Amino acid sequence: MPSTKFALFLIATCLFSAQAQAQGVRPETVAAGLQNPWGLAFLPGGRFLVTERPGKLRVVAADGKLAAPVAGVPEVAAGGQGGLLDVITDSDFARNRMVYFCFSEPAATGGGNSTALARATLSADETRLENLKIIFSQKPKVASTAHFGCRIVESRAAGSNGAADGKLFLTLGERFSRKEDAQKLDNHHGKIVRINKDGSVPQDNPFVGKAGALPEIWSYGHRNAQGATLAPDGTFWMHEHGPQGGDEINLPKAGANYGWPVITYGENYGGGKMGEGLTEKAGMQQPLHYWVPSIAPSGMAFLTSERYGKAWQGNLFVGSLKFGYLDRIELSAPFTGKVVRESKLLGDVGERIRDVRQGPDGLLYVLTDNNNGKLIRLLPGG
Repeated sequence: MPSTKFALFLIATCLFSAQAQAQGVRPETVAAGLQNPWGLAFLPGGRFLVTERPGKLRVVAADGKLAAPVAGVPEVAAGGQGGLLDVITDSDFARNRMVYFCFSEPAATGGGNSTALARATLSADETRLENLKIIFSQKPKVASTAHFGCRIVESRAAGSNGAADGKLFLTLGERFSRKEDAQKLDNHHGKIVRINKDGSVPQDNPFVGKAGALPEIWSYGHRNAQGATLAPDGTFWMHEHGPQGGDEINLPKAGANYGWPVITYGENYGGGKMGEGLTEKAGMQQPLHYWVPSIAPSGMAFLTSERYGKAWQGNLFVGSLKFGYLDRIELSAPFTGKVVRESKLLGDVGERIRDVRQGPDGLLYVLTDNNNGKLIRLLPGG
């Protein structure tokens, strides 16, 4: 006979499964024919702004029609994981029409590349970028086609009820071949950086004035972060790829060290431990959550609306490239706390999920990453 506690667990599990089925989602393709779409932002009137990794920026109409590529995108080092990557619109876009995007920037001379962040004004007719300025460029540039990171988040002032504070977070990969750099403060590899919207350095950044440290750095010891978002309380959340297992969700704090490559819950490619095989070490932060085996996470968004019922409000949603599903993550408290349960959505779509966002309509949207990539809207109801 099962114990009372185990019996209650089985009942709760069955109830949850029934609830999840009743509160499922129906995928609706908004647009198709996108070439390896990577980043998604929302424009007024139900339109969308989508990056394509080979180097094109597209406006997608509310009816799904793809406009000609937006002119004015700088040259990108497209290849491997590199290209035109994330994009966001400014919180005051209705007034200033400002967009920010990151990409793999080729070196002017001598080869190599790195992640760069640019800002520009989207023209009123949405056909071109104007007043383009590169406001950050990762240093140093290296010859690599891997681990660019490249998610952008506009931060908010503490206690401001959601008001933007004029600063941007940008995730930066350690370029794969330079993983040891993630523990050094004289470079931007494997870091989260925080800058002002004009590219200057906020004076309250943790390493400002510290000898041998680059002042843009917010946190370090990261591997390759392709998902980042703000919780409604303004807390910065991100996830990063592990080596082979050990994908992590982290809440990067100013000046903190997140351990890569010294500590990890993953292992070396082909098997075997990373370094000394440690999962924890004094002075290095533990992840909020980790995945073994890896799901290859990309894209990240909190659901704040009640469009899918109150049970989903406050959940975190993460795309899986490896397994092709959207991970619904329930937390012990809305928008905070520990992970208590995960559910797989969109598994029958059978495509790599690259980005996930909550739209102005309160619905979830995802991008699928392939040569015929799709923009998909998740409608309530299974």
